[in-house]
Amino acid sequence: MTAGGTAPAELLMQAVEGMARPLFVLDDEWRFSYMNPAGAAVLGQSVDALIGRVIWDAYPDTLDSPFERNYRHVAATGGPRTFEAWFEPLGIWFQVDAFRTDAGLVVTYDDVTARHAVEEAREEAIAAREAAAARASSAAAEAELAGRHLMLLGDISTAMGSTLDPDEAVQRFAELVVPALGDFCLVTVVEGNRRRDVGRAHSDPAQAAALDRYADLRARSNRTNAPVPTSMRDGTPVVIQDLSAAQLEAMVSDADALEAARALRVRAVAAFPLIARGEIFGAVTLVNTCDRGPFTDADLRTAGVAAKRAALGLDNARLASAQSQVAERLQRSLLSEPVQPDHLELAVRYRPATRGISIGGDWYDAFLQPDGSTVLVIGDVVGHDLEAAAAMGQLKTLVRAIAYDRQDAPADVLRRVDLAAVGLGTETLATALVARVEQTPGMKVEGMRRLRWASAGHPMPMLLLPDGSVRDLSSRVGPPLGMGWRGPRADGVVDMPSGSTLLLFTDGLFERRTSDLDAGRERLRGLARTLATEPLELLCDGLLGGLLAGGFEDDVAVLAVRAHPESSRRPVEAGPVQVPAELPVP
Repeated sequence: MTAGGTAPAELLMQAVEGMARPLFVLDDEWRFSYMNPAGAAVLGQSVDALIGRVIWDAYPDTLDSPFERNYRHVAATGGPRTFEAWFEPLGIWFQVDAFRTDAGLVVTYDDVTARHAVEEAREEAIAAREAAAARASSAAAEAELAGRHLMLLGDISTAMGSTLDPDEAVQRFAELVVPALGDFCLVTVVEGNRRRDVGRAHSDPAQAAALDRYADLRARSNRTNAPVPTSMRDGTPVVIQDLSAAQLEAMVSDADALEAARALRVRAVAAFPLIARGEIFGAVTLVNTCDRGPFTDADLRTAGVAAKRAALGLDNARLASAQSQVAERLQRSLLSEPVQPDHLELAVRYRPATRGISIGGDWYDAFLQPDGSTVLVIGDVVGHDLEAAAAMGQLKTLVRAIAYDRQDAPADVLRRVDLAAVGLGTETLATALVARVEQTPGMKVEGMRRLRWASAGHPMPMLLLPDGSVRDLSSRVGPPLGMGWRGPRADGVVDMPSGSTLLLFTDGLFERRTSDLDAGRERLRGLARTLATEPLELLCDGLLGGLLAGGFEDDVAVLAVRAHPESSRRPVEAGPVQVPAELPVP
């Protein structure tokens, strides 16, 4: 008994009854033998409604739950346990302390649902932030990859568009897409019935020889089911993300080619047809090795666009190459090999300013008149393209026909050509110089010749004398051709001794936008003086090499004539006129 007369057990019971923390006691039969009011309130029941009932019957959801497992463990071992568990029927997170006493299994518990809600909200917020960060990182990576691929496509267009050589264009393509889109690349081009693997690039320089070996064998060893034949036949991409050994063997008909393919350790293959303007003329093959694995969707999308750009770039190069060949043939037909009269040696040079197309508006010509005189012509049509070349061809024909027909003096030839060009509707403007090398029987005995010339707006020629001095020839210059000028035109006349050299040229040889015209002509004069005693071909080469080495903006034509003594033959033997396979170059 206490001093107030209350037993300790009663005091303890009163304390438990008044506890704010819920508590109940389970006996050996798992019945509620005691429950304080706070405990009943949390469970949503009254004390009387629960006392005497088996916990598993009153709350069947506790069976096979953390509650049952922990309670039975404490009852069996006597060791206390603290745990947290979710009880679905009440929608409550419980924090539970359970321990065994002589009175039974004592359980105290708290409703910690609010704390769990806060923790779950915090975890959800953290997860949301992490997910957002992951999405942002992924989006940034995708944007960076898309940017790299976009730059790659731009580089492909630029690189392929800056060359007119089809083989160089596809090689540039192969080198750009490796390793960005694949470990190695082959670009196939079909010309007629011939298939060639032209573009070749491997990310590993040590594998370049192996790639070349396979590429050299692939065209003749591919069966019809191989990616390239299939892609070109169907006009669609062919993608194999995991190429098996059996598939490889089924596609290759040659043992050496199969061995070469195996050495490259092929894992994934993607072939894209090259289609432009409705024509399939090749394919792009991208390959990943075992180290890299399958292609990504982004790689395949970009590769498809790259193949389309490659097709257009290659087709443009093919068309430009064909145009260049046609233009060069046209130019060769217009700039024929000059005649080589006895004791006169003629040499010509031509350089077009148009990049990639050897054609322009400058021209030269040399032919014999019926009386044996040699007519020399040099001219410059405004422009340096196909239209200028066509106009040049018309003017050249007019000069030839008119000069041969009546053997007029050069000034009269230019007057008649000008009137004919305007009258026939040849809408062009051109400078021209016509010269005639004459020799009477008396001159022949003396070893002399007479040069007669007239200029229609064209630079005056130079005469390199046997002593090495250079003479600028001069006479009155008339208006250019194409104006229908009816006023007078004048001839210049000068003796042309044996051993002298006449130089006719267009202004592209010495004129530059960045320098004075007189200074340019003085450079030409000085170089001609230095080279005056050289053989005629070397003289022409030296003039072009010395004056054009720094670049030039306009077409250049040169016609050089050397008068050899009557007692000696010129170095160039006379013979039938031949159109050279290529225009003369230094």
